[in-house]
Amino acid sequence: MANTTQQTQNGVDVGQLTDTIEAIRKQPDLARFQFRAASTWLGGGRSRTRIQGFHGAGQEDTSRTEPFTLEGDEPPVLLGENTAPNAVEATLHALASCLAVGFVYNAAAQGIEVRSLDFDLEGELDLHGFLGLSNDVRPGYQEVRVTYRVDCDAPDEKVDELCSYVQRTSPVLDIFRNPVAVSVARA
Repeated sequence: MANTTQQTQNGVDVGQLTDTIEAIRKQPDLARFQFRAASTWLGGGRSRTRIQGFHGAGQEDTSRTEPFTLEGDEPPVLLGENTAPNAVEATLHALASCLAVGFVYNAAAQGIEVRSLDFDLEGELDLHGFLGLSNDVRPGYQEVRVTYRVDCDAPDEKVDELCSYVQRTSPVLDIFRNPVAVSVARA
């Protein structure tokens, strides 16, 4: 994907972003990605997940020479050792990260300078579902609240429009809001 311009906004190469969008318009299959992770249980509530390769833009990506490693654990009250965030806390990170990328990239495409952007997230979860004590309580979050603070050079109404657009296009927010087909099989 050739870069036709060299404008950078908010740390985003807007020319490359525009070129990527145009390339996908012309060749829709470039939009299909497959991300992968491999996880190993380490004992107790601990696990380690490795993320490295993925398939995207029509080819296997080999740009990551070393895997990213994510750790998971539980707090002592949930029988863990408190060595890492638990899985539901990690989903809050994923949501905040996705919203931040969407906000900053789309702001850059619109010529909006973002000087700072912060998110606070809270998720309400009732352990009755997880512990199998109730079939009426879902094991996941019952509610997630996100608040954000942004310092940018756009008027409030433009920021509100941008935030609405980001919510409509965020992959992780979509995962939170809509059922996703998940299959679990023994290897």
